[in-house]
Amino acid sequence: MAVLDVVKYPDPRLREPTHPVEHFDEGLRQLVRDLADTMFALNGAGIAAIQVGRLERVFLIDGRVAGREDDVPVVFCNPEMIDSGHGISISEEGCLSFPGVFVEVKRPRWVKFRAQDQDGQWFEIEGEGLLARALQHELDHLTGRLLVDMVGMVKKEMIKRKMKRWHASQEGSGGDGDDDAVADDAAPVGA
Repeated sequence: MAVLDVVKYPDPRLREPTHPVEHFDEGLRQLVRDLADTMFALNGAGIAAIQVGRLERVFLIDGRVAGREDDVPVVFCNPEMIDSGHGISISEEGCLSFPGVFVEVKRPRWVKFRAQDQDGQWFEIEGEGLLARALQHELDHLTGRLLVDMVGMVKKEMIKRKMKRWHASQEGSGGDGDDDAVADDAAPVGA
């Protein structure tokens, strides 16, 4: 198990096309363990494989965000949103790939997803509030859609400048700066 380096914007790897998981084997289980370690180490509510430079269509959501009593992550392989609705919610989101950046994002209040677990078994999950937001945020990562794509031109330029300063500060400190937390609805939402 390992805490992996998170790819930071504007790294072009965040826009790479992802591919379906076809082999539900030990390699996938190791990726899931490493993603979980990374997500928990950075206080995130979710993380996508693309955020650690992997191209598999995989993301994790913290079990507590998914409504479980424990924090065992829910693994989503080959996820797809099959329904959404119940109005629109506007709330602040952060992202592990954008340290210290928080933006208001408009999303459907409720979603229903279909995915495979790490053993290849299909399941469906639906949720609203933080779970709906986290699911949509992570699915966005698998399609190359990022927080910076959901804001106007002025905010986009502010984010680009902030990330440029963040990268410059990391070059001098020798750290990777992954000690940031992200928030959504006053709870950690990472991705």
